Amino acid sequence: MSFSTPLSSSSSHPLAPYGWDTDWDSEFAPYAEQGLLPGRVVRVDRGQCDVVTVDGVVRADTEFVIPRDPMKVVCTGDWVAVDPDGRDPRYVRTLLPRRTAFVRSTSSKRSEGQVLATNIDHVIICVSLAAELDLGRIERFLALAHASSGGEALLHKSALSWESGAQPVVVLTKADLVPDPVTLAYLVQDVETTAPGVPVLTVSAERGEGLDVLSAVVGGGTAVLLGQSGAGKSTLANALLGEDVMDVQRIRDIDGKGRHTTTTRNLLAVPGGGVLIDTPGLRGVGLWDAGSGVGQVFAEIEELARDCRFHDCAHEREPGCAVLGAVDSGELPVRRLESYRKLLRENQRIVAKTDARLRAEIRKEWKRKGAMGRAAMEAKRGGAPR
Repeated sequence: MSFSTPLSSSSSHPLAPYGWDTDWDSEFAPYAEQGLLPGRVVRVDRGQCDVVTVDGVVRADTEFVIPRDPMKVVCTGDWVAVDPDGRDPRYVRTLLPRRTAFVRSTSSKRSEGQVLATNIDHVIICVSLAAELDLGRIERFLALAHASSGGEALLHKSALSWESGAQPVVVLTKADLVPDPVTLAYLVQDVETTAPGVPVLTVSAERGEGLDVLSAVVGGGTAVLLGQSGAGKSTLANALLGEDVMDVQRIRDIDGKGRHTTTTRNLLAVPGGGVLIDTPGLRGVGLWDAGSGVGQVFAEIEELARDCRFHDCAHEREPGCAVLGAVDSGELPVRRLESYRKLLRENQRIVAKTDARLRAEIRKEWKRKGAMGRAAMEAKRGGAPR
């Protein structure tokens, strides 16, 4: 198991603890000539944001960077150029190009995405062992983590691999609630099967178990904590920070759920190194242009599909389907195939909202299947197809 190398502690720049490096220094050079200050957004609230700068944390207005594209609004984790001291009010003048962005689709019917965090190196998916494991939700988070793409031009694309984008890590929290080591091992194995190639860690913030390994992950740059309400994100954040910075509420024993403790996305420098972004509990995790992410999460299905008789096999009823053959032999669990189909369909609907050509192809396919279904019904009744 290997993680990114921690940021150099030898840098004398005041923003080094927040992730500033020589590449950001180069990106910011044109704005330094204008007398602006670099800073990283630690919190956004109603058109204003808190930005950590060499002057400390300052309050800045985002009026000058309100874009038409909702994907480019100021977000926690952004590096920005702000007015120097003495300006009242202070404004965020521009965003530096994002290296990565974790994006989900909104609950609206419009073709919009919501950026949850930017410039992240690790996506830490928190899953509570106090409730029954939802493997499908883990797969959904992983697909989005893989789609965390780099650069403004690629913000909507799932173009980067885990090696070059944000790397996912699954953290099973509240491990102290599963005292039987055999049961715990089975749960870990289930998640590892669901998340091939992804590190799976067990952590108990209550007992301090597993925090050393997780601290090494966080120390490798910027990490965002994601998960449902009640997954233990705030408790985990406090344990990593070494103090009670985030509020924690008790959860219901009956189902392991609780109210949203964290209501905004907050960026904090970890004393031992690295940066942590805590997020509110997510009720819904809609995919956003995560086609390649789905393929990465279900790599074994993609591999099997190469042996299908037809190159455009849908793995439903086609003869010579290697994927269905693997299901019949027990090599591939039915649940995995069903989850794969569901996420592919959902992602296709999201992409089709902004892709007219894809919408036309989908309508054409629906008509083709409808005609085939009508022909089959006519043949069953003994009549000639119309």
